[in-house]
Amino acid sequence: MAESRFRKILVPIDFSPCSEEAFRVALTLARTFQAELLPLHVVDTSALATFNQLGLLAVPSDAQGQKRRLRHHARLNVRRLLEVEAAKGVTAKRIIVEGGPFVEIAKTARIEKVDLVVMGSYGGRSGNVDKIFFGSTAEKVVRTAGCPVLTVPLPSKPRR
Repeated sequence: MAESRFRKILVPIDFSPCSEEAFRVALTLARTFQAELLPLHVVDTSALATFNQLGLLAVPSDAQGQKRRLRHHARLNVRRLLEVEAAKGVTAKRIIVEGGPFVEIAKTARIEKVDLVVMGSYGGRSGNVDKIFFGSTAEKVVRTAGCPVLTVPLPSKPRR
């Protein structure tokens, strides 16, 4: 039997509907190829700093507490995703890091020597001006990951 091309699959998750759809696809691929699944959540520290400067979150002196709460929330949500019936029997290693999303995704792909990154992409439907001028996280990961990247759009019709 031929060796599986995909032994480790990284799936970045921000808990949006788009990333949860990518998680479902990655889970199917991991089962099909008997690959290890690496769900990754990046606590976006630059966004957190911006929110603090704008006064949208708690006082800046509580930044460590905010990060701790966000990490805890991420652990719980990743656990929720891994508890679905479809995840049973799939080997998974949950990873939670802090930093800029695309940088941490690309860095984790190299450090963990992943064979495939599966991630959600809104495909230009977000309408966000920053994305028009600077590119989406998915586009940046495609350019920097050093391995194949499968981008998964939201389905055009809701799942039943």
